Amino acid sequence: MLRNTQLDTLAVGSTSVGYYRIADLPGIDHLPYSLKVLVENLVRNEDGANITDEHVQALLNWDPAAEPSHEIQFTPSRVVMQDFTGVPCIVDLATMRDAVQQLGGNPEVINPQVQADMIIDHSVQIDKYGTADAVQANMDIEYERNSERYQFLRWGQGAFKNFRVVPPGTGIIHQVNIEYLARVVMTKQQSNGTTLAYLDSCVGTDSHTTTVNGLGVLGWGVGGIEAEAAMLGQPISMLVPRVVGFKLKGSIPEGVTATDVVLTITDMLRKQGVVGKFVEFYGEGIAQVPLANRATIGNMSPEFGSTCGIFPIDEVTLEYLRLTGRSEEQVALVKAYAQANKLWHDVQDPDYVEPQYSEYLELDLSTVVPSIAGPKRPQDRIRVTEAKQKFEQTLPAYVTEQTTRTPVPVSTAFRGDFELTNGDVAIASITSCTNTSNPSVMIAAGLLARNAVAKGLQPKPWVKTSLAPGSQVVADYLQQAGLQDDLDALGYQLVGFGCATCIGNSGPLLPEISEAIHTHDMTVTAVLSGNRNFEGRISPDIKMNYLASPPLVIAYALAGTMAFDFETEPLGQDAEGNDVFLRDIWPTNAEIEQVVTQNVNRDMFLNDYESVFEGDKRWQGLDVPEGELFDWNDDSTYVRRQTFFDGMTAEPVPVQDVHDARVLAFLGDSVTTDHISPAGAFMASSPAGQYLIKHGVAQKDFNSYGSRRGNHEVMVRGTFGNIRLRNLLLGSVGEEITPGGFTYDFLAMKPTTIYEASRNYLANKVPLVVLGGKEYGTGSSRDWAAKGTAMLGVKVVIVESFERIHRSNLIGMGVLPLQFPEGESATSLGLDGTETYSITGIDKLNEGVTPDTVHVDATHSDGSHTEFDAVVRIDTPGEADYFRNGGILQYVLRNLMKQ
Repeated sequence: MLRNTQLDTLAVGSTSVGYYRIADLPGIDHLPYSLKVLVENLVRNEDGANITDEHVQALLNWDPAAEPSHEIQFTPSRVVMQDFTGVPCIVDLATMRDAVQQLGGNPEVINPQVQADMIIDHSVQIDKYGTADAVQANMDIEYERNSERYQFLRWGQGAFKNFRVVPPGTGIIHQVNIEYLARVVMTKQQSNGTTLAYLDSCVGTDSHTTTVNGLGVLGWGVGGIEAEAAMLGQPISMLVPRVVGFKLKGSIPEGVTATDVVLTITDMLRKQGVVGKFVEFYGEGIAQVPLANRATIGNMSPEFGSTCGIFPIDEVTLEYLRLTGRSEEQVALVKAYAQANKLWHDVQDPDYVEPQYSEYLELDLSTVVPSIAGPKRPQDRIRVTEAKQKFEQTLPAYVTEQTTRTPVPVSTAFRGDFELTNGDVAIASITSCTNTSNPSVMIAAGLLARNAVAKGLQPKPWVKTSLAPGSQVVADYLQQAGLQDDLDALGYQLVGFGCATCIGNSGPLLPEISEAIHTHDMTVTAVLSGNRNFEGRISPDIKMNYLASPPLVIAYALAGTMAFDFETEPLGQDAEGNDVFLRDIWPTNAEIEQVVTQNVNRDMFLNDYESVFEGDKRWQGLDVPEGELFDWNDDSTYVRRQTFFDGMTAEPVPVQDVHDARVLAFLGDSVTTDHISPAGAFMASSPAGQYLIKHGVAQKDFNSYGSRRGNHEVMVRGTFGNIRLRNLLLGSVGEEITPGGFTYDFLAMKPTTIYEASRNYLANKVPLVVLGGKEYGTGSSRDWAAKGTAMLGVKVVIVESFERIHRSNLIGMGVLPLQFPEGESATSLGLDGTETYSITGIDKLNEGVTPDTVHVDATHSDGSHTEFDAVVRIDTPGEADYFRNGGILQYVLRNLMKQ
């Protein structure tokens, strides 16, 4: 095996470490950086069974022009989780321990096999804002709401090996990852006493794990289901991807930010079509791209649609490692390792070989212009100069006959009296891992605030302003530069350290504003420095959401409306009555760079991360249960023992065909995991709200869906419950298409909620199908989009095309993903969801064969039939194993029991 022949010794200063040498493997020179990382991963983890020389050879013989066909097994070095998606992972692991015991095994076989870190960053909500004590008040409320969850995580930290928790109030998962957790090159002690150096790689239960790609660390977001398997030592099955080479050249012009660059790249790559592909940035120009900008670009990979958006290791990488407090020994190791294994990027090196790519793109950074994106997708880029015009063209689609067209008077105690108009900015939030990890855009926001205050400008009173940085370092350098005072003066006091607005934790609007919006069916907007702006995500009160750089967020707060032209309209007047335009307060690139250089330093990172796992008195004072098995509380509305393993047998039950299934939901194009997976706030009238009320929870204590992901009873009731979801099935039976989680129950012959209909179908043993269009499942890597689908009784999802992560997650939950024949759709085949469906040929999987297609027979109400062969999207043998076992966790559990 290559694993035996490639083990070598690497000198690092006065010490030496072992490493697996790939530099001399034939074919390595022309491979993209990202594929070299995979080569090292395969060689190091080769076992002669799951990973063989043939897998390595397939990668070394990679044909850039070929479509993906070779399966390999990727074994990430570590797993990172945020708490929304991470809590159910630990719930599942704890439940698996119970299941192992019930099957007569040792519960402690269920233990993370690689380092697993959870950063609690998704639970803080912006209940309080615009006051000096907002951050402490919001953290107090956070602990009050989430104490059950936090106690459970504290238990997990003690019960499981290789599991660490970064407590609340520290920062956002991806920023903590690049600033502290990521090593770029890792080491571990071998049983023979030697030290092995190997490449850092990770998967994360958040799609924006790709932020770490900016450091040269290969990693991407996976569903919680895949992450659990990775924690338990299972490699991730994948096809060798096509790799898109993206050359950057030139420099960012005056007035343009890293956010503008990333929105431009997102626009370009979405048009190129990079779903399921690797994107790799290369060429001489990337040496001029700061690490923070690289991280910002990598962060947006899910918005491109790509698996990753990676930069190679170079001197810029080393500079960032030093800045963020990594030791000189670690920096030396990274450089020595990268150079020895042909992973070092330096186009001036006479031995440099330019990689070959499947596709090529190029961007001259000097051509980038200030941009925003919206009103509902991150790839819908708009030039700022055209923003007002585009908004006014789009607004009519969001108003109805009930919408009041004239200004509505609003009177508040907190912000005084004003008039609210359609298009007004109700939320302007500096938030999210995309931008708060980037000092240049955060300093730009602070400088713009300073200039605005000097000119006497203030945000409009109806704007909810908030600042939620991704790490405490941001607060440090804003404070040291004296910019936090200026941000405070504009209402941008700190509200917390966490994901906040971008995940939907924007908190309530002033009740008077919310009432005006709903009474008059108004269309107000949100502007945030985030990466996600899907419908219904930011706030249930807000229909249109726009992404923008942090300084532009403040600019829109000052303008107060999206119907604003920054070129021709003044933001206000100064003390002398002179008009003040955005250009008058926008800082220069040189000013921004000077403040960054003078105020962002290594000591800040060392100090803030010195006790990163300890937490404050609130964290340390939690009452923590003990023991290898968790003592479940049946009355808990936050953490419940899962039901996935109930009745599980030691051997899998044969896969069966589907007969006489009914359609639960008939959906259109671009249905995202935000439409499917429960997220954000929910109403008392919803099935989840009704459940909590029956369990004695007051509406004010509902918290968010994300905080209750550890309770499957809440989550299954919210699946497909997004307020913007349109189930076309209602229209097919002549009912009004009511947005939200509604469907038609063909057994009861009446419209009802998706949850209630599913219970009726399950009770009568009727399997369910979901029909959809193109790009089904785009969005965050949400395990509950798949878990909830399975728990509703859905056996098959048939769509025109899938997003990578959600397709994989469906298989991980035992749901079969099928695609309509090429060029066909539900509509072109004459389907409307009223049919009954029988799907045959699935049972071939019992013979160890994954069929290319299965036969679908849809019987219409008049007895006629529509028949077609649907493409089976079980793409790898590993996925077939998972499906045969009823899901990935069942597969892992059975295998661990056999060891």
